[in-house]
Amino acid sequence: MALLSRLSTVKQQPRRLAATQPGFLGIESARENLGITVSYWESLEAIRQWKSNAEHQEAQRLGREQWYSSFRVRVARVEREYGV
Repeated sequence: MALLSRLSTVKQQPRRLAATQPGFLGIESARENLGITVSYWESLEAIRQWKSNAEHQEAQRLGREQWYSSFRVRVARVEREYGV
């Protein structure tokens, strides 16, 4: 149980940190058989700044070492959104 609690804490830290970064617009996550987290930023420069943030880099390092056998980062532009 301690490991799950630590994982939850480590996963929440980047969310809280991202919310304080210039250009941050929001974040969404889903977990089932496959986990996905999507963060939204105002610009490519804001993404670069987030990528170079030391605390974010440490969280990624811990994730690679302790929990994830692999992960991908994709950078994409949202052109529009619609739904019901």
